[in-house]
Amino acid sequence: MAKIVVVTSGKGGVGKTTSSAALSTGLARHGHKTVVVDFDVGLRNLDLVMGCERRVVYDFVNVINGEANLNQALIRDKRVDDLYILPASQTRDKEALTADGVERVLGELSEQFDYIVCDSPAGIERGAHLAMYYADDAIVVTNPEVSSVRDSDRVLGLLASKTRRAEQGGDPVKEHLLITRYAPSRVGKGEMLSVEDVREILAIDLLGVIPESTAVLNASNAGVPVILEDRTDAGQAYEDAVARFLGEDREHRFLGEKKGFLGRLFGG
Repeated sequence: MAKIVVVTSGKGGVGKTTSSAALSTGLARHGHKTVVVDFDVGLRNLDLVMGCERRVVYDFVNVINGEANLNQALIRDKRVDDLYILPASQTRDKEALTADGVERVLGELSEQFDYIVCDSPAGIERGAHLAMYYADDAIVVTNPEVSSVRDSDRVLGLLASKTRRAEQGGDPVKEHLLITRYAPSRVGKGEMLSVEDVREILAIDLLGVIPESTAVLNASNAGVPVILEDRTDAGQAYEDAVARFLGEDREHRFLGEKKGFLGRLFGG
């Protein structure tokens, strides 16, 4: 059976889709057959970030409605073996996702894949609830600023009370914290919360800290998951996060300001 992982947050624009693309790509690169599912019906972006928008013929809602089967809707990534994308519909509304339909599709995917990564829409409405409902693990994405962290805290409450695991009284959804767009220089100026601040408020395990980087936007615009940009700080940070998720012990990098040449030379 596959492990179902939801990438979620309360606030939009924090980097969920970028993170879903990077994390699913990383899992596949580690040899795990992985599918990433776009739950953002009507506002799909995952196919753009993954660079497969022109290959979308059928989508998640088509499969739910019996208008296509999974083999017709799944898109195989051209760069990474064992990575597949199930895109969202761009023309339906969010009510097109039904609990029974989502459960059936996830059940079929579980027979084929090791990991199912659910790219959740922002907010707490139907699509976001269904994305998290069947999850085994949740990666809570937040920016280091107060409103984003507050909304993430609300999502943690939903994970603890509104998921299938919570309803059935089983083990809780395992929660992981992913901080994105982190800029140590802005933390030093008091313009941004520190990693310690965010961890103290949310009180869940830290999976990774992704530094603020133009590489993220450049990769998204090019349709390339940023984790494939191995020479960038953001790409390396996502790779570290994937390794930690898979149980490897890695030191957190990119938490401090980068020193210039003279700083490195004189230890300043």
